[in-house]
Amino acid sequence: MGDLVRIPCVLMRGGTSKGPYFIASDLPTQIDARDRVLVSAMGAGNLLEIDGIGGGHPLTSKVAIVSPSRVPGADVDYLFAQVSVEQRLVDTSPNCGNMIAGVGPFAIEAGMVIAQDGETRVRIFNVNTGKLIEAKVSTPGRQVAYDGNASIDGVPGTASPIHLAFLGAAGSKTGKLLPTGRPLDRVDGIEISCVDAAMPVVLIRASDLGKTGHETPAEFNADRAFMRRLEALRIEAGKLMGISDAADRVIPKPVLIAPPAKGGTISARYSCRIPVTPRLRLLVRSRWRRRR
Repeated sequence: MGDLVRIPCVLMRGGTSKGPYFIASDLPTQIDARDRVLVSAMGAGNLLEIDGIGGGHPLTSKVAIVSPSRVPGADVDYLFAQVSVEQRLVDTSPNCGNMIAGVGPFAIEAGMVIAQDGETRVRIFNVNTGKLIEAKVSTPGRQVAYDGNASIDGVPGTASPIHLAFLGAAGSKTGKLLPTGRPLDRVDGIEISCVDAAMPVVLIRASDLGKTGHETPAEFNADRAFMRRLEALRIEAGKLMGISDAADRVIPKPVLIAPPAKGGTISARYSCRIPVTPRLRLLVRSRWRRRR
């Protein structure tokens, strides 16, 4: 048996996601070697990720890699890695806005950013997209506050809020807010909007696919015909956006739009998938509120 290599990390929840946060210098610099470490750490290749710290679910099989930034105007660099559950694969093509929420607290705890009394601003350079994100972290007494009264859908209880501002988020992957040059396109008789703002997505009316948009994740996933059609629309939208290998990537993400059910302006459901065989998909719920 070879010698064990001990690599420190911190398990943190960011938004509705969870995973280990690593300091980049603690991981191999060679990408293949780094990905092997991440696969091993998460236990990828097993549905339960039983031989690792992954949660057996795409939302809990995510990794954040953080380092002091060399980018002018940024405090830290953040590389997001989506680790497949069923296969031993790592995808660094997308960003994850949820995991970004943990980068500020992690950077402060790791000594990369000096906490201020009351609130600390952390400017994050997202390596995946080349964009800047500003995080505001509550730091009373120069200590990160984790308890608070902020709540979000999909997570029980409350916690201290993390305020995120995505600076210049348009064209994160394709270089354009509207990659096709049009606000509306039509694929297989369905109207869609292809948008690249922090994450390339394809917006589809739930009603156009025979759904209310308020079904449970289990109900969506049980409708195999619907999921196949949604995936086909996603892949074709990816081609229109210039993402020719969308079938093998998590982007663009399909988003179902419907009238709101619990306040806000619209209800948005997006599909989180990892390119595996058979492909894993999960529809999660979110609400979008427009400030008036």
